[in-house]
Amino acid sequence: MSNLNYLKDALALEATKSALSDFKYIIATVMILFFVGAKDDIIGTAPIKKLASHIIVALMIVLMANIRIKGMHGIFGVNEIPFWSGIFLSLLTIIITINAFNLIDGIDGLAAGIGLIATIIFGIWFYLANDIVMALLSFSLAGSLFAFLFFNFSPAHIFMGDTGSTIIGLMVSVLAIKVIECPGAEVSNTIISTVHRPIFVMAILSYPLIDTLRIFIYRTIKGVSPFEADRNHIHHLLLDAGMNHRQISLSLYGVSIFIVALTVLLSFLSATICFIIVFVFVIAIAQVPLFFQKKNLHKINPDLKNMTNGNGAENVNKSVKKKIFYE
Repeated sequence: MSNLNYLKDALALEATKSALSDFKYIIATVMILFFVGAKDDIIGTAPIKKLASHIIVALMIVLMANIRIKGMHGIFGVNEIPFWSGIFLSLLTIIITINAFNLIDGIDGLAAGIGLIATIIFGIWFYLANDIVMALLSFSLAGSLFAFLFFNFSPAHIFMGDTGSTIIGLMVSVLAIKVIECPGAEVSNTIISTVHRPIFVMAILSYPLIDTLRIFIYRTIKGVSPFEADRNHIHHLLLDAGMNHRQISLSLYGVSIFIVALTVLLSFLSATICFIIVFVFVIAIAQVPLFFQKKNLHKINPDLKNMTNGNGAENVNKSVKKKIFYE
């Protein structure tokens, strides 16, 4: 037991030194996203320029701060991954998470609430792993989001814009990678030592990630730019189905927490099986808004079924289209 405590103390000290060293890069990247986001919110910025700033930020975090994914922890039998594969996967994780939080900031309280849930869970994880510095960072961000949510929850009085959503995405992505590679979790006597960490992180970020994945696939199939704004996000489908901002935000909070709980409950399974079950469940849940939207469309216009063919709503008259999609 004394040897275990010594190892935990040593890991905690090393984690503290590493976290403090990382802060200068985290602060620098936050400043970059702040000014890029502020410019976009005030006068607008081309999507390609915003993406370029996200890539630069990701490169700084991965290559300069050396915050990167080093292994898959048993998913599909993969543990350690090659250095350059880890670099690519880490860059992809940061860029996707930044854009995912930017994309879900479409209704009152959603991005802030999902970020609040994520940072609270990360903070608890780091505390149990004895990484006090990262726990403080997580809880500090959670406190800021909690205060912001008071005024951003429907009916919202303030909005975060690109400035806030991209910074939240950056911070959450850094915390996510830190959780995956947290050394203290392996020697913890708590439940975090048995949880499959990459799956746990994906579960926490399940809504932003799955919504971003489906919207990019949808836009690619339609032949439009992945960065072009539209009303095909899951929260927009729920709006079209008749739910209001409060109902949607609270529902998606609950779904996110449930998916995290499911991942923890399935930790006794192998990493691969756990990943497949959680992934299939999330995909299935993501289809629910489509069902309710179609049901609501036919309620609005009972003749809708007879008015549409293989081209869907393209043959619906303009007044019905306006009522359905823009109210």
